[in-house]
Amino acid sequence: MKKPVVFYDGNCPLCRREIEHYKRLDRAAKVEWLDIWQRPELLKAQGVEFSDAMKLLHTTDRQGDLQRGAYSFVVIWRELPYYRMLAVTVETLRLTSLLDVAYRCFARYRFRARCKEGCSLPDQ
Repeated sequence: MKKPVVFYDGNCPLCRREIEHYKRLDRAAKVEWLDIWQRPELLKAQGVEFSDAMKLLHTTDRQGDLQRGAYSFVVIWRELPYYRMLAVTVETLRLTSLLDVAYRCFARYRFRARCKEGCSLPDQ
């Protein structure tokens, strides 16, 4: 199995702060963390448009399947100490789809606030 891959917006202060928190916990290097601004070609290789990745968190899980939104957080949480039980709880109680609805509302707000002055796409 592969390492999960997280595609995140490294130019967003909020996203960067959250990912840095997760990276500090990932002492065993179980996750590959990819800033979409630094490596947009890897995002494109997954068939994900840059603009879509700006709107929602995207990951690939250990099987290489693409996940979006709250499903991506569960992929991350499964790999990290302190968060593993959260992933198990969310999955056992079948809360991921409910969390995804809430996350998508937040993500729309974040995207509008982040890009209210316009987000230019990197050269691809």
